[in-house]
Amino acid sequence: MHHPPILERFLRYVKIDTMSDSNVVGKRPSTEGQFELLELLKEELLALKVEDITLSPEGYLVARIPSNAPHKKIPTIGFMAHVDVADDVMGNGVNPRVIETYDGQDIVLNDAYTLTVEENPTLKEYKGTTLVVTDGTTLLGGDNKAGVAILVTLAANLLAPTSIEHGEVELIFTTDEEIGRGMEGVDVSQLRSRCCYTIDGSARGEIDAECFNAATVTVDFYGVPFHLGAAKGRMVNSVTMAASFIGSIPQLESPEASEEREGYYCAEQIRGSIAHTNVVLYLRDFDLDQLKRRIRALESLAESVELLYTNGKVELKSEIVYKNMFNYIKEDPAVMEAIFKAGERIGIPLKERFIRGGTDGSRLSEMGIPTPNIFTGSHNLHSRYEWLSLTTMEESLRLVEEIVAFWAGEAP
Repeated sequence: MHHPPILERFLRYVKIDTMSDSNVVGKRPSTEGQFELLELLKEELLALKVEDITLSPEGYLVARIPSNAPHKKIPTIGFMAHVDVADDVMGNGVNPRVIETYDGQDIVLNDAYTLTVEENPTLKEYKGTTLVVTDGTTLLGGDNKAGVAILVTLAANLLAPTSIEHGEVELIFTTDEEIGRGMEGVDVSQLRSRCCYTIDGSARGEIDAECFNAATVTVDFYGVPFHLGAAKGRMVNSVTMAASFIGSIPQLESPEASEEREGYYCAEQIRGSIAHTNVVLYLRDFDLDQLKRRIRALESLAESVELLYTNGKVELKSEIVYKNMFNYIKEDPAVMEAIFKAGERIGIPLKERFIRGGTDGSRLSEMGIPTPNIFTGSHNLHSRYEWLSLTTMEESLRLVEEIVAFWAGEAP
């Protein structure tokens, strides 16, 4: 069956196993499949006659499309997408299914799972259009292979004889974004972009210019092992210490109890035994001062647990992983103006919103290149119920092309 090039690319990319692995330490990217997709992208871009391509050993690919208006002074603009997928459900072995003309009804994924209109009312807006769904056993990978397909198609369009007028465009493909390491391999001094746009959003018209401030806190509890039959007054159980610590964190400030602009604590992982237990916590808040307050609260709690358990020890380490990108984006108003002017020109209603999460753009913004986020047409991300609208993915591509035109035309 013949599909538009953008969809053909997407279907090709999702079948490559690129699920990242947070348990892999000291290796970039964390899984071999990510490099396999980067190599494929390099080949495809070379076939499109992109000449300036860098594929780094650290796992990122930068491809530059030269200006076709050398007589004009146009700033270099970047666009970014990540090639890895999450592991919330299995992200490898993806078997996508294309629904050519969606009938507006529930979609049976397999014998056990159905994508229902009742739980996904947005589906009704796409009756008669082309959707891509999973087979119910894996996620789809629209996050972020939809963005990858959009950017490779952008390259093809900008290099066509009928291309719009444009300056230099820098395409950046990263790895390990889903495990928070997407920007670790990027040498920002080698990038030329005045600003950048991640193509890593969700529903039609959603533009993300604000995200969480994020911290990771690691707490190690050290107990005193002893024979259980003679443990009284001698043994200190680090598992009990860790349970006391986690149990003292307010449940009303957890991911499952928070929404909108509310921050949270999340005990993401616990491993251990009587002698030693390790706990990893994720802290999120839109306000950086409040994030720091959360860190201080956990530090105080760790001290209290250590005092409560005689001869037990508690060690806490914290790291701010990324910051709210809005603080950097607002310093250059033309970055957002480009998006909304582009939306007006092509008639796509846009809505500025915030992410209860983060993107590679939040890290790149902090590094000095303001980077808001643009929708892709993906829904139910990180889920077996993930689905993608071809129509919206194509609209995202049109919006991106119009942003390129804005910077070539009226941008300051």
